Amino acid sequence: MPLALEGKKAIVAEVSEAAKDALSVVVADSRGVTVSAMTDLRKQARENGVQIRVVRNTLARRALSGTSWECLNETFSGPTLLAFSYEHPGAAARLFKEFGKSQKEFEVKALAYEGEMIPAADIDRLATLPTYDEAIAKLMSVMKEASAGKLVRTLAAVRDQKQEEAA
Repeated sequence: MPLALEGKKAIVAEVSEAAKDALSVVVADSRGVTVSAMTDLRKQARENGVQIRVVRNTLARRALSGTSWECLNETFSGPTLLAFSYEHPGAAARLFKEFGKSQKEFEVKALAYEGEMIPAADIDRLATLPTYDEAIAKLMSVMKEASAGKLVRTLAAVRDQKQEEAA
């Protein structure tokens, strides 16, 4: 059923607004995926701060023109599923990577982060980015290791000094 001009303008405006605040965008093809699996994917996406939109290619090109996501225009062919990450740049990539493991028909076409198009083969660049909490935990563990190592070296120096004094 063809969309009226007003409907198309509304879709372009919605996708443009979604793209403005997004930290990253993932483009995928969901041909062959069951409706129940897509419903589960949408539910997981909402829980992870990811907005998923199915958009016609011409409308997607128009909505993303003039944005940093314009680099994805060449990937818009066939059915297009756009996922906008809002809370963490790797959220959509991580979600789609996990979903693709269970759904062989699901195909990630490309990703974009900070205006750079990333091929689907390099999905791990975004999917493995640590979340804020993971990065803080990693930093704290490194700081803890460094301080523990310094304490061990200090205790060893005190022991060596006492052994020298005793000798």
